[in-house]
Amino acid sequence: MPGTSAGAPGRSGNPAGAAGAPGSAGAAGPSFHEMWRDLAPIGRHSGTGGYRRFAWTGADADCRAWFEAQARARGLAYEQDRNGNQWAWLGATSAADVAPGEAVVTGSHLDSVPDGGAFDGPLGVVSSFAALDELRRRGAEPAKPLAIVNFGDEEGARFGLACVGSRLSAGQLTVEAAHELRDGDGVTLPQAMERAGHDPDAIGPDPDRLARIGAFVELHVEQGRALDLTGDPVGIASAIWPHGRWRFDFHGEANHAGTTRLADRRDPMLTYAATVLAARENAELAGALATFGKISVEPNGVNAIPSMVRGWLDSRAADQETLDTVVAAVERAAAERGARDGVDVRVTRESFTPVIEFGHALRDELAKILTHAADRRPGGAREVPVLGTGAGHDAGILSATVPTAMLFVRNPTGVSHSPAERAAEDDCIAGVTALADVLEGLACR
Repeated sequence: MPGTSAGAPGRSGNPAGAAGAPGSAGAAGPSFHEMWRDLAPIGRHSGTGGYRRFAWTGADADCRAWFEAQARARGLAYEQDRNGNQWAWLGATSAADVAPGEAVVTGSHLDSVPDGGAFDGPLGVVSSFAALDELRRRGAEPAKPLAIVNFGDEEGARFGLACVGSRLSAGQLTVEAAHELRDGDGVTLPQAMERAGHDPDAIGPDPDRLARIGAFVELHVEQGRALDLTGDPVGIASAIWPHGRWRFDFHGEANHAGTTRLADRRDPMLTYAATVLAARENAELAGALATFGKISVEPNGVNAIPSMVRGWLDSRAADQETLDTVVAAVERAAAERGARDGVDVRVTRESFTPVIEFGHALRDELAKILTHAADRRPGGAREVPVLGTGAGHDAGILSATVPTAMLFVRNPTGVSHSPAERAAEDDCIAGVTALADVLEGLACR
């Protein structure tokens, strides 16, 4: 917000429970501002101002405790599922009490990328509790069970795979593959879960739970500037671009930086650097996105030619054919440069998500609800924009088995995965109002 850091708690710098804001009047739990204030310091790095809320760490535990406290403050039934995802229920004591296809669920995640921003994930969770408070303020009585969820390890910052909690539940990540996940220190996912007090032997597909969900709506800060360009505070998602992560291993030969002739070197850093430039060039030509954002080097000495450089490519495009073309071009450029440098190049696809088109029926229902709600307010109706996104979300993972939809809240700069990520107070309030309208339309009739 103007003049303040996005992560700093304060009424002028973050979403606030100002007079008339949703959730501030007649709410059963803390106001939006109080929730944001209490959550904001958790996992925030004093040096960078960014967040380090990684799965199954102390910061993650504190976020989980915060979520449980919010649920209990509102008299909601709290449970944690077999994969570590947290649920807060209204109208049911657990998922087991819900008939198939009956539950209306909202929520997002609380973990972060390394030195991430305050809004990516948490805005959706905080807004969910605030939207429930707004329903109660309105006197709306849900006719269907309603739940708020915090999915674990959505960002994949620690173990390198995004959306672990929702992937496990949806059966898109096998137990065997999950047990093989390791962090940078060699700690496996089961070891991390066990140290955090969760049984790793319990993880796995959870089809019975997902079958009880009739609609899942995730609110998220927009990771781009489409809404800022249209002048709209809230939008509806149409689709998530196909995207994936590829590990490039460049194997050369370690040697002395001060004595080895340039002509005698097998330097994998040169091959890596050329590959980074090729990724940018090919993505730009194709209208896609390609990013090398993570790297490891061995032996990682200032005066040593590396023996190995490992880089991770994140690539996304509006359609599958374009994505395949870009990644193939990057692989080809790496191999060609590797042959020139005497460097062996190996590429491993670590994760992939095909294009996800959110169901038109639920998407159209959201548009209808929001338009009707706008008709009843000063200023009249305005068509809610529908936009695609290159960012992955838990809603995208669940969409294969559950009717899902997303709401985006305007991000004035488009910056995300950074401490500079922000959203204006009024837009966040508009997001809460829109989510409350949607929940009322889906669950209270």
